[in-house]
Amino acid sequence: MPLRGFQRKYLRGLAHHLKPVVMVGHQGLTEGVFEAIDTALDDHELIKVRFQDHKAEKHELAGTIASTAKAELVGLLGNTAILYRSHSDPDRRRIDLPDERTGL
Repeated sequence: MPLRGFQRKYLRGLAHHLKPVVMVGHQGLTEGVFEAIDTALDDHELIKVRFQDHKAEKHELAGTIASTAKAELVGLLGNTAILYRSHSDPDRRRIDLPDERTGL
């Protein structure tokens, strides 16, 4: 289910203090980059990916990353993409998204 606007805003707030855990360099989107993103999403659910090169294509690359990783693109701030994917195991989920009815 796609994220609602208020949920994206909530996740951007949570991501504010996070450092990028994956860097996309001059080689672009390699298999190693996708593996690192998948592992980071499994570990943290909410991550930042920094584009060190290919900055002109960052919108397309962020969309490709999100669709390949089966994640939601929460935002793109400067050269950094914020990605979210809830953990498949409910017991290992770290982030509780706010509900439309309660706002919490």
